[in-house]
Amino acid sequence: MIIGVTGGIGSGKSTVARAFGELGIGWVDADDVAREVVATGEPALAAIAERFGDQVIHQDGSLNRAALRQIVFDDPSQRVWLESVTHPRIRERLLEHLERLSTTSPYVLLVSPLLFESGQDRLVQRTLVVDVPEEEQLARTLARDKVSEAQVHAILAAQLPRNERLSRADDVIDNSHGLNDTRQQVSALDQRYRASITRT
Repeated sequence: MIIGVTGGIGSGKSTVARAFGELGIGWVDADDVAREVVATGEPALAAIAERFGDQVIHQDGSLNRAALRQIVFDDPSQRVWLESVTHPRIRERLLEHLERLSTTSPYVLLVSPLLFESGQDRLVQRTLVVDVPEEEQLARTLARDKVSEAQVHAILAAQLPRNERLSRADDVIDNSHGLNDTRQQVSALDQRYRASITRT
């Protein structure tokens, strides 16, 4: 069984994934895989460099993610192009990781900020949304990522509205009341997921 874990930027998806990991559950983060597919030497990086030139490539040959992020958030058509190059590769690599993890974990997590937007929800059997109020997302992201408030608002605008994300969730974790509370919610869900596997 694959559980898709999603939530808006700054909602605490990684915190929730680590809490499941402490209970012996394997997980793969789509953001990590997205970085893998644009690493030095990968075909996707070559395509990006060909389209945007040296402005998006560091001197060491790696991707300048900040420069690329600025381009795609300023021009939605560029974001569409970028996703057409990266999303199929990300999907293929995700499936490889999930298959490997499933040999040692009773169920696995696919952690993805764009689970619904990218169609990755079609890879999972259940969806779990990690939720916090939008003002908390903004504050956490500004503190963590050292980006402008305008850029955080642009990222929020590119993601599903909070209400729509919640309406599509099979399960929800409220991550606004501290780590201990979140861990208790994770533990309860873990027991439910394990029980549902046993029944099938």
